[in-house]
Amino acid sequence: MLSPTTLARSSLEEMLESLRLRDNSDWPKDLPPALPSRPPSRARIRSGRWSAQPNFNTDSNSESGGEGQRKENELRVKRNPFWNKKRRKDVNVDSPYNVVAVEGIEGEERVEETGVLEGSDNIGYFIEKKLRVWCRQSNGVWVSGTIHSTSGEESFVSLANGNSKAGPILIAVNPFKDVQINGKDIVTAYKQKATDKPHVFAIAENAYNEMMNDGVNQSLMISGESGAGKTETAKFAVQYLAALGGGNVGIECQILQTSCLLEAFGNSKTSMNDNSSRFGKLIEIHFTAAGKICGSKIRTFLLEKSRVVQLANGERSYHIFYQLCAGAPQALRERLNLKMANEYNYLAQSDCLVINGVDDAQRFLKFMETLDIFQISKGEQDQAFAMLAAVLWLGNISFHAIDYENHVEASNDEALINAARLIGCEPHELKEALSARRIQTEEGNIVEKFTMQQAIDTRDALAKFIYASLFDWLVEQINNLLEVGKQHTGWSISILDIYGFESIKKNSFEQFCINYANERLQQHFNRHIFKLEQEEYELDGIDGVKVDFADNQECLDLFEKKPIGLLSLLDEDLHSPDANDATLANKLKQNLNGMACFKGDKGRVFGVRHFAGEVLYDTNDFLKKNQDSLNPELIELLSSCNGQLPQLFAIKMLNQTLEPATSLDSPNQSVSAKFKGKLFKLMQRLEKTKPHFICCIKPNRKQLPGMYEEDLVSQQLRCSGVLEAVRMSRSGYPTRMTHQEFADRYGFLLLETNESQDPLSISVAVLKQFNMLPGMYQIGYTKLYLRIGLIGVLEDRRKQVLQTGKYTDEANKGSTLLTAIIGLQSVIRGCLVRKHFSNSHKLIPLRSKQKLVRENSEANDIPNEQSSAMAELQRRVVDAEASLGQKQQENATLQEQLQQYEAKMKKMDEQLQQSEAKMKKTEEQLQQSEAKMKKTEEMLRKQTAPLQASLAAAKKSEGSAMAEVGGRENGVSSLVKEFEQQKQSFEDDINKTTQPASNMNSYEELRKLKRRFRAWKKDYKVRLKETKAIVRKHRHQDSDKTQKKWWPNRGKVLQNCGKSPS
Repeated sequence: MLSPTTLARSSLEEMLESLRLRDNSDWPKDLPPALPSRPPSRARIRSGRWSAQPNFNTDSNSESGGEGQRKENELRVKRNPFWNKKRRKDVNVDSPYNVVAVEGIEGEERVEETGVLEGSDNIGYFIEKKLRVWCRQSNGVWVSGTIHSTSGEESFVSLANGNSKAGPILIAVNPFKDVQINGKDIVTAYKQKATDKPHVFAIAENAYNEMMNDGVNQSLMISGESGAGKTETAKFAVQYLAALGGGNVGIECQILQTSCLLEAFGNSKTSMNDNSSRFGKLIEIHFTAAGKICGSKIRTFLLEKSRVVQLANGERSYHIFYQLCAGAPQALRERLNLKMANEYNYLAQSDCLVINGVDDAQRFLKFMETLDIFQISKGEQDQAFAMLAAVLWLGNISFHAIDYENHVEASNDEALINAARLIGCEPHELKEALSARRIQTEEGNIVEKFTMQQAIDTRDALAKFIYASLFDWLVEQINNLLEVGKQHTGWSISILDIYGFESIKKNSFEQFCINYANERLQQHFNRHIFKLEQEEYELDGIDGVKVDFADNQECLDLFEKKPIGLLSLLDEDLHSPDANDATLANKLKQNLNGMACFKGDKGRVFGVRHFAGEVLYDTNDFLKKNQDSLNPELIELLSSCNGQLPQLFAIKMLNQTLEPATSLDSPNQSVSAKFKGKLFKLMQRLEKTKPHFICCIKPNRKQLPGMYEEDLVSQQLRCSGVLEAVRMSRSGYPTRMTHQEFADRYGFLLLETNESQDPLSISVAVLKQFNMLPGMYQIGYTKLYLRIGLIGVLEDRRKQVLQTGKYTDEANKGSTLLTAIIGLQSVIRGCLVRKHFSNSHKLIPLRSKQKLVRENSEANDIPNEQSSAMAELQRRVVDAEASLGQKQQENATLQEQLQQYEAKMKKMDEQLQQSEAKMKKTEEQLQQSEAKMKKTEEMLRKQTAPLQASLAAAKKSEGSAMAEVGGRENGVSSLVKEFEQQKQSFEDDINKTTQPASNMNSYEELRKLKRRFRAWKKDYKVRLKETKAIVRKHRHQDSDKTQKKWWPNRGKVLQNCGKSPS
């Protein structure tokens, strides 16, 4: 029991007093140590509220939820009948952490209570003021904690180690170019701990080690603006974990290949990034007890479906569309009647079809290979590509008016026919589903025809639904192959890669949801870096440590507050028949203008002050995108199609309609409500892990390497909370050790030790002995908190003592027990060595040593110690002989290898000589060829001379004939010139290859040169023959023309000669 006067003492004095009382047997051994009172500024117990601290006596029964998981001691409560009132903390249903609080957190203990508390609401007071109580675990160790909640006859106490805090923050800057710092050699260096530089691999290594050592699930939180490099950073983390968990074979290789499929279907080019993730994903990698990967699971969030049908100028849709159009093989193109990307309206509307430096056709080939790796059959692949092509053809379907009321119907054109064939239905069925809908009334079904805008919205809704369902199907196929095996222990490392904060020219509903998700993730960062840090200081009685940071809770309240919040008001307008985008903007301004983070603007625009800056949102299409409904006629159409995938998509949608209206999968839920629910589940999952934060930085807005914009980088560091984290680390106490850990490690440094001292007293004595300034450390209830650099001083003293065995300063006043033990050991070793040396010096021949030892032992009665010493010497000599023999054998092996190497060198010299001979022969052949070519050239010149004379005789065709002759001469001259160039090139190459300083591969180079000469020679002969044929042809033609000119005159002469004289 504690007397009332105890409350006036300081925390440290009270704890030391209780421990001294326990050591002097004045305190019962089966009771916990007295808990020090809280500082007056916090949680001081009001007088008269209680007479004794609750005595939590425990009888623990451990239940293991799986190998490697934290054990949870479950203890039954025998409650006093007068204890009939319990107070519980108010629960805010809009916080994702409250669910965790109700369900219980890791490290939680259920405690049996046997004492009696005066007052009916003491437990509620303990919970409200976060007062600490003592709990005894199954091993008899008392641990302090806080009462978390009560349920029925049980109390839940959170121990001091229940909350997990973040490790170091890594800052990764996007270089906008390939940097060789993530290769296999770098992976090996971090695995072997050859380097400890800041790197993604170092963070992954730290998470892996903590998972294996502590059995706690880990998470890697990757944050940053769009274009900061989050996706690539996540791939590097997966790469390293795959190397740690198995070496990139089997399932590890498949995990690495998931990025190829997910980026093709979920990434696109935006105005801020050429490979922007338009969905969020959480990659869970599960491990066995031995640390090997046994499976993985991918969870996705909020795919940006509107990008399928609507693009901003200069942006692209999802990569897979362009890859399919550019790289599909001919057979697939014919089956899908596929055209180029610029012929599809969905793709051509943004005037951006390619990305600089990216080959879509090559990417598609890699995509096909990855599908085979994930064992997706050819039939399923063909169906998936048919769905993609159907989406493109849907965008080309046009509508025309059919009456004066602006009703329309789909045109019977190529797009409608192809889309229907690919989906697996008849063209008229698709036409009817896109042109009208049926409304059920009491009198029967009424067909309502669509206007132009309604028809376009219906068509786009079908395209978005098919693509989103295809994306979910692909993720499901990946998860089926990566399914966690039977060796699953519950250990996992999760990697979060989600879209970054966005602010563009026109921010719509997609940016609204993306930035809301980033606000919630920033709150998670603040919670683990600042709030839990500050809470630990307060709960452990540490004063004077507080860092002001930008808390974004007000912005989250603006989004999540009920009933007046952005999300609530947005969902409320979905059920109002008169609501539109303009009325939504006015409603938001009327209800939220008083909130600090909201800003009203003109027209349909409103602003939100996010943690990363102010963003203006345009409510245009907010309601339509938030509803995202699909007509029943379209679901019925898909269910009646011939294809397997459309039927699967329709069945899944029909099953969701059977879900309760409050379910996240229910079609009645709005997009924002579904997104909020999935985001809360994500945060609850992350809250059960120990986070490691990676902050990605975008160095410039132009996405160029080597450019650094200081203002942009400073803004990102400030908004992400990194600067506040650094400030807290410098002003706080980053090094923490429990009293027991500190005493065990540094307690032997004390000059005078008392075995009865408790760990806290030993820790305080060590700090005082080394004259540590009071401002350099703080003493908490359970831990010591040290400033930066202090632990280094203690480590230096510890190493100095362990190495020298004595102190170099004030500790030289007396010898410690460690020094005495080391001195005694050195004396004994010296004595034994001298005895061994004297005995071995007298016995010279090795073979006679055993006989002399036996004779001396029989005659002189040598003590047993000397016999054992001689036996030990004999054993060492035998070992030395064996080692010598082994070395001789190794030497012989090396000599044999040297001889083999010399033989190989001799053989290579012979081959080199043969190569030189062959090169000489080749050179002679080249000279002969050169002579032949000269003869050929002279012959060609002789042949062209009569041709020139013949052509000169033709007056009418003189100009054209001269041009032809000139062309032939140019052809011959080019051949001659080429021959001279090749001759010189071959001669130079031969001289380089046959030089004495050439390398060992000269023979191979000569072979390559010979093959190249043969190829050129063959090609040259062909062109020479063609030139000869052309020359001969033109020569014959010219001779024929000459004959035609004088042949008629010759006929006249013959005729005159044939006449008889009169």
